[in-house]
Amino acid sequence: TFFLLLLAIVFIIGIAEAAKKPKVYIKKLKNSRYQLIVDGKPFIIKGVCYSPIPIGQDYSYNFAADPNQPWLVDGKLMQAAGINAIRFYKCEKNCSNTKKLINDLYKLYGIRTIIGHWLGFWDYPGPFYADKDFQEKIKREVLETVNFYKDEPGILFWVLGNENNYSFAGTVQPWSSQEIDKEPDAQKQSIMRAKIYYSFVNELAKEIKKIDPNHPVAMGNGELRWLDIANEVCPDIDLVGCIIYRGKTFGNLFNSLKATFNRPLVLIEFGADAYDADKNKEDQNMQAFFLESQWRQIYENLANERQGAGNCLGGTIFEWADEWWKHNECDQASWSVHDTSAGWSNGSYYFDIKAPENKNMNEEWFGIVAISPELENGKNIRIPRKAYYVLREFWKNPVLKKKDKK
Repeated sequence: TFFLLLLAIVFIIGIAEAAKKPKVYIKKLKNSRYQLIVDGKPFIIKGVCYSPIPIGQDYSYNFAADPNQPWLVDGKLMQAAGINAIRFYKCEKNCSNTKKLINDLYKLYGIRTIIGHWLGFWDYPGPFYADKDFQEKIKREVLETVNFYKDEPGILFWVLGNENNYSFAGTVQPWSSQEIDKEPDAQKQSIMRAKIYYSFVNELAKEIKKIDPNHPVAMGNGELRWLDIANEVCPDIDLVGCIIYRGKTFGNLFNSLKATFNRPLVLIEFGADAYDADKNKEDQNMQAFFLESQWRQIYENLANERQGAGNCLGGTIFEWADEWWKHNECDQASWSVHDTSAGWSNGSYYFDIKAPENKNMNEEWFGIVAISPELENGKNIRIPRKAYYVLREFWKNPVLKKKDKK
């Protein structure tokens, strides 16, 4: 009887201890290796950035309120490919439609949602991170969002910011303060901005954890720039979400992060477009090649028995479906045209870098799913590209380099 009672006590204590663990949390292993744990099991994020804008609409379109519910078609396709997460850059603070979307994807297809917030970066007027009133405004928005969605079973984690660190040099979405303006040295001005911004992000993370201890808090960052400053002032950030466009490889990203800001990493935006700006035609083979190469490196740096850094938790591809409004967002007529003009240059995507003016990045062609002007039940028909099928097979059987296998 005593033995049975002892077993019962141990069992009850075990349940109580398990109950203390957040539903989604990060487990730190030896040698700064990390795993994302979801409902008690390791979880590799195989995700996509999700913004299903219909042809003829732009970023302001509230797709969560679309009566045609495009996420039901998308969710079925995602599930068939092995996708288990989507990322929203930002969603409405109190939107029952978005709650329904999140719940539908989770309950019907097992797909979880990562919710982000721009932290006012693209608002008008622009961000003023040194201003206390601006900080309070953003804090209210973020905490309202967290409060509204935190109990949804499909939530994976929160992301604060995106590429806000690109404002520190004072060129992209510039902001300043009287104190910063008094400093004559431009580099020191940038450091001051970095400390102000990252300290604000850390304060937001602390406040989020007070009301939601069940989901990690990530910081969105363009590349690894300025993370040495974040390392000084961001102890409450659980993971880094990096936006990376380095072509077919991420290079030394994983080990560099360990040396700079030792947190687990999710690639929250990366990818390759499906248009050859040099030959002026679609090239699904090259997109598939780049994406498979990127995912191979992600898997090689998961926390497993391979030789990689072990600090990667997965990624969210940019993006699920093409967005036809992106090349010229000020011209409404162009939103109904699949523009083949490239908007910027990136030599890491070498196959079409010889395009005119070396512009080879086609913003309207990043989807692993194309969309057709033809409608079915009110929705643009989805047409999976080769990358969709290549990734589906890779996720089923991730073939890595022989030297990385035990």
